[in-house]
This record gives sequence, C-alpha cells and structure tokens, in this order.
Amino acid sequence: MKLTLAALCLLGAGASAAAGPSTSLGPYTVHVFYRNHIHFTPDEPERYDTPIVTASENGRAISRSIDLGAPVGPQKITARVTIHPIPNDVAAVYDKWDRAGNVQLVPEQGPPVEIIKFVTSYGGMTDHEVDVSHHAPLLRGACTIRAFIDTWVTPAWKIDFSLTFAPVEEEETPAWMEPWLDGFENRPPTWVKPVFYEQNMTAELLASGPRAASVSIAGGDERVTLYYLVSGHCTDGSGADEFVSKWNVIRIDGEEVHRFKPWRADCRNFRDVNPYCRRWFEGSWSADFDRSGWCPGDRVEPVTVDVTEALGEGEHSLTFDIENVRPKEGDHYGYWRVSAYLVGWSTPDPRRN
Repeated sequence: MKLTLAALCLLGAGASAAAGPSTSLGPYTVHVFYRNHIHFTPDEPERYDTPIVTASENGRAISRSIDLGAPVGPQKITARVTIHPIPNDVAAVYDKWDRAGNVQLVPEQGPPVEIIKFVTSYGGMTDHEVDVSHHAPLLRGACTIRAFIDTWVTPAWKIDFSLTFAPVEEEETPAWMEPWLDGFENRPPTWVKPVFYEQNMTAELLASGPRAASVSIAGGDERVTLYYLVSGHCTDGSGADEFVSKWNVIRIDGEEVHRFKPWRADCRNFRDVNPYCRRWFEGSWSADFDRSGWCPGDRVEPVTVDVTEALGEGEHSLTFDIENVRPKEGDHYGYWRVSAYLVGWSTPDPRRN
C-alpha cells in the first residue's frame, strides 16, 4: 500500500510521547516506530499493521507518513533505532540469524535514502544512535519513513525508531562536519539528493555494465559530498562476497572518483550482542569473522567522498560498479547492498538574512 504524505503526528502503537513538531526551542523527540513488528508472512503481510504503520514486502518492511514540521534555526538531529528479537520460549528467539536492515526516508521523487543502515545480531537486541544532521533538508515537513529487515520467519523482530531535534549554537561544530571543515563555514547543508538504491547487486545485474544514475546540479555549491553505504554478502555464508571483499568503483561522467574494498576487521568486538552465534570451524565464532563492510550487531557507516570539483552546474552521470562479484553457482552467489546520496552546501545568498 502506498502511503500519502499526510501529516500524521500520532505515535506508533505503545509509544509514550507525542510525535510531530514541537513549539519549544528546546530539544524534542519524534517517535516514528515503537515496538512495531517486522516479519515474513506472504499470506498475511498486514498481520501486525496499525492505523498508522503498514507493512509491505510480505511484512519485511513497514512504513509511516508523518509531519516533522519546520526547523527553527540550526538543529542537531539524532536518530535512534532499537531492534528487539521476539522470544519463542525462555531459551530461544524466533529469528536467530544476522539480517541486513535499514531505516529509510522515502522521497516523493528518486530512490530511498538510508538514514541508518545496520545488520541485526544473531538473535540479540541492538541499539544504534547516530547524528543524522546532514539529512536536515529532507527531515522536515511531510515525510514517509520506512524500516526494513531481511527476515524470512514470523514472528521475527520488533523495531523502535525516533528522531531527536536539538538547537545548535553558532559556535558548536556538529561531529559530522569535523573531518573536513578546513575553514569551511559551519552551517547546515542546503540540499540532499537521492541518487541510488540497490539491495541485490549481483554479477548478473552488472553483466551489462555499471549501474548508472543521473543528477542535475543547480550550481553555486561550495561543497558537494557523496555518501555511499555498502555491504557485501553471499547466499551460502561462505567465501565471496561476504568474506572476500571486492573493488567498489564510483565514477562521475566517466572519471573515477573513488575506489576501495569495504572491510570490517573488528567484528570480534560485537560477540556480546550475538547470543546465538555458533562455532563454525577451528574454534572461531560466526560473529567474529571479518566481513565486507559490516559486522553482525552493528551499523554500517557511510563512506564519504568530496565530489565538489566533479559536480559543477548541469547534468551529470554517476556510475557504481563492483568488480568480479561471485556469479551464481547452483543456488548460491555473491551480492551487494548499495545506496548513495549527495549532500550540498550552496554559497549563501547575501540578500537573505
């Protein structure tokens, strides 16, 4: 069911604080989802629907339309997502596996924008808090927000998601600006453009060439940054492309702007949130293995690329390629989950206050 962008400022089932914009100048929190079910039930995807939260993709995605109001000055925006496994009995949960997931903003035009990208733990609860202030141009007014978990059981998980808006003093520098400030004026971004979203990037899909997207840039930008979120997987839990990474290549108008192999070598740090991981071989725990850009129980950080010089005024083509993806062998293959969006800071108009 496609949701309209009507203002829905009520809470999801069970929430304890009012959603929607606040008239206060102090911090306020919008509870978008609260203990809402994500599951896989092809015959009854709407099983856990509420009057304001509805399911799609056989229950594996839920959506809500909500009015986030208009910002009052610069704001720090903090997103928080909590993923709860559903107990089967005192000793087990229904979904013991690590599952890819995200919370997306669904724009009126263009592909979804991932606000938070994560992978569930092996059957444990996880909680992620992220500064998403760079999404400010999109997180205002009427919005549709969707949450997804790639589960194949029912019941499976419950999810909470909230956004906290807090005023930012002029002298404060948000954490997301610190890595590249270099004298650049501290102010919120002017625009965000959805670019690309593909959750099953396979060798077959790439056989005809890199995946392409076009964008139109108005010009007058002091900085344009590409945010790229990626994770590599395989259908049989062995080898490429989950445990053997591949080159990710980003080009703008045919020119290569970034090439790297996504990799996480710190997954051992998350064993405590993976209660149902198992020993695979040589005494190693399944949650401990290094992986292509992700760890069970953690979120996936975006890779940021300064593309200011490459994206001047006019039309541009961006292509996304992953080299040597493992092709289908019998029923199994490698695949990648990829999304990208652009964030721009335009030159201030001196005629504006």
